[in-house]
Amino acid sequence: MSTHQHEEHDHQHAHGEAHDHRGHGHDHGHGSGGHHHHHAPQAGQGRTFALAVGLNVLIVIVQGIYGFLAHSTALLADAGHNLSDVLGLLLAWGAVWLGTRQPNARYTFGLGSSSILASLANAALLLFACGAIVLEAIQRLINPAPVAGLDVFIVATLGLIVNGFSAWLFMRGSKEDLNVRGAFLHMAADAAISAAVAVSGLVIMFTGWSWLDPLMSLIVVSVIVVGTWGLGRDAMRLAMAAVPPSVDMTRIETYLTQLPGVRNVHDLHVWALSTTENALTVHLVMPQGHPGDAFVQGVVTTLRSEYSMHHATVQVELGGACHACVLSERGHVH
Repeated sequence: MSTHQHEEHDHQHAHGEAHDHRGHGHDHGHGSGGHHHHHAPQAGQGRTFALAVGLNVLIVIVQGIYGFLAHSTALLADAGHNLSDVLGLLLAWGAVWLGTRQPNARYTFGLGSSSILASLANAALLLFACGAIVLEAIQRLINPAPVAGLDVFIVATLGLIVNGFSAWLFMRGSKEDLNVRGAFLHMAADAAISAAVAVSGLVIMFTGWSWLDPLMSLIVVSVIVVGTWGLGRDAMRLAMAAVPPSVDMTRIETYLTQLPGVRNVHDLHVWALSTTENALTVHLVMPQGHPGDAFVQGVVTTLRSEYSMHHATVQVELGGACHACVLSERGHVH
């Protein structure tokens, strides 16, 4: 039987509920005390999403009408893709709002993981839209129709401006938040499509090559699929509780192993709570005894500030128990 350092300690949650942990050989540390969920950055994205949604609804209407009048497959495809963007943006926006909800008795981590689901849905939506564009483009290649090049060029240029501006709005947040990255990819992909359609409209004006319109759609779709595949892969990994790509497990394990008094580290697990927040649990074997709450709190604070672990649970053990340790392929002891 192992000997554990039993501490009686209270943690006051940010949502107002206090609870006691008695007789546990572990300490929960969150930031500088209590649970801190930083939702302000996500909440600040609300205006950006509202503006992007409004602009894209407008461009869908304009492109749909003129695509029909100009007999342009590429323009209609761009309108359809913009419509999928509106749905994708609404998904991402909804995930941002859900992420601001406070934890409760059923969802103790809050609803931040909805942003991971939104990213996954966005990737699926993009691929579905690309499939629809390919189908329509192939049909137009088989049965070509005259295309009003000037109308295509003007409307596509307008779409390029709107989508380029929308992509710029999401550019900053796309590096840290996979959910915002999904929105950014939607906007950037549509800007690319609009640019290609505008070029094809310009060429058709001077050459009359109507077949260039659907061909350009196929070329742009192939580029979009490459970017979307990466988004879907990353979202799927987070949904499967994989270590987030921005986290260096080797650095974390090295830091914990080199802490004074720590003989061994095992059961080190890291996963994503949302597209912006990570969680960690770990067991530290310290034969000299429990180092005190200040030590554990210092470890948690460092994990948050240096390693992006927003919710860390550290369990201290004396090492008296015979743990069934299995060496994983990555060299971590569990």
